[in-house]
Amino acid sequence: MTGRFAAGSDLMSVAQALSLLEARLSPAVGTEETGLHHALGRILAEDLVSGVNVPPHDNSAVDGWAFRRADLPADGILPVVGRVAAGHPLEGPLPQGGAVRIFTGAPMPTGADTVAMQEDCKDLGGSVALPAKLAEGDNARAAGEDISKGSVVLHAGTRLRPQELGVAAATGRSSLKVFRPLRAAVFSTGDEIRNPGTELPPGCIFDTNRFTATGLLRALGAEVTDLGILPDRFEVIRDALAEAAASHQLILTSGGVSVGDEDHVKPAVLAQGSLDFWRLAIKPGRPVALGEVKGTPFVGLPGNPVAVMVTFMAIARPMVLRLMGAAQTDLPRYPVEAGFAFRHKPGRREYLRARLAHMDGRLVAAKFPSDGSGVLTSMTWSDGLVDIPEDRGDIAPGEMVEFLSYADMMR
Repeated sequence: MTGRFAAGSDLMSVAQALSLLEARLSPAVGTEETGLHHALGRILAEDLVSGVNVPPHDNSAVDGWAFRRADLPADGILPVVGRVAAGHPLEGPLPQGGAVRIFTGAPMPTGADTVAMQEDCKDLGGSVALPAKLAEGDNARAAGEDISKGSVVLHAGTRLRPQELGVAAATGRSSLKVFRPLRAAVFSTGDEIRNPGTELPPGCIFDTNRFTATGLLRALGAEVTDLGILPDRFEVIRDALAEAAASHQLILTSGGVSVGDEDHVKPAVLAQGSLDFWRLAIKPGRPVALGEVKGTPFVGLPGNPVAVMVTFMAIARPMVLRLMGAAQTDLPRYPVEAGFAFRHKPGRREYLRARLAHMDGRLVAAKFPSDGSGVLTSMTWSDGLVDIPEDRGDIAPGEMVEFLSYADMMR
């Protein structure tokens, strides 16, 4: 059975996959108003339009003396007629032919248009000698110079960082309308899988992918329910999927969706929804399973630990962010120098685990020695992935390549 994720049978590029996801997914979460102290990492649900100018008044950019440039005499000396500090404006306009002592951020007196820096002036006690080289407007900041009233300061879909919270506060906002966190369910299947910290019988392995996937989802701001390890029984998996679909907006697992006798995830999904396999032109990785369980999106990532992180980065991450209401899902790409040789056959996009180092002022990527997709320690050794596009051939040392950082992948 096919659903919203149905695609062709040919190998699909990562770019094509992302275009399909963008076209077929929309935010799956509601909105709420939250205070700035609790808005970090949340996604803005509406444009933030400023109701004020920032700064709200003309002000001084430096400590010094404020005056009207046209009043400056040939000898540069003006009488000091007042003092202005931040939060304490001058009462009334600046008297003609006078100067006032002023401090950084203090409001400019009405009539003043220029500020001389204190290090360029000489305090004469009751008067001040000002430099003649100043032009009208020097060292003065205009009201609304940073943000003008009525302008869009932050756009809907923005993931809120500390700097966005500061901008919101500058406009006088104490709370923001944001999307609610995505509720995601994660589980593993397999009679051979065991939880870390428990006994490991012969022929069994500790579960790793569930913890990796849960960490990746939580790093993006999702609220994750860990459904644990489900036994290889169709009825148990079917019922767990149905229960998860009723209270979550995404279900994610890794492995267990092939056609073996003990792979029950696929029929359990099909029993109450749809399932499609996307054959991605990607390495490491294999077909990614995308579907729905009672209308809730389902993602089945590959079973190999490295392939889990790579396909999460390439497909699941933008999918999660899209469901959460984010407008920007692309990862930043950094040009670095290849510190390795690599043979690459065009046709598949390949991601190489790499570590960055500074060498003679250059940023150079060193490649992990093994390309095996089961070597999870390669992900802790590396800082990110070198992205080799489908149409690129062999890589020689010294050539420029694009680098994707793990730090960016988790935000």
